Amino acid sequence: MRNRIAAIAAAAALTVSAAVGLAAPASADPVPGNPNQFYAYCAVDLLGVPLNCASTDAEHASHICQYVATGVGLGLDCIQR
Repeated sequence: MRNRIAAIAAAAALTVSAAVGLAAPASADPVPGNPNQFYAYCAVDLLGVPLNCASTDAEHASHICQYVATGVGLGLDCIQR
């Protein structure tokens, strides 16, 4: 049973990492002075939490984002401009 749970958790982590890797900001403008951050446009929910972020140029950006390591792979950390 433990092996099955571990296999499911590993598969989920790989899926999340692959999805984030596909959404990598190839055309996003980097934030000057910090090459790990990039500009993105994000829709927000009622509590102001960023959802559905897409990389963009500095002129059209609503947030500044960067990838962070989490327990299940890579995550996206965004702050409003």
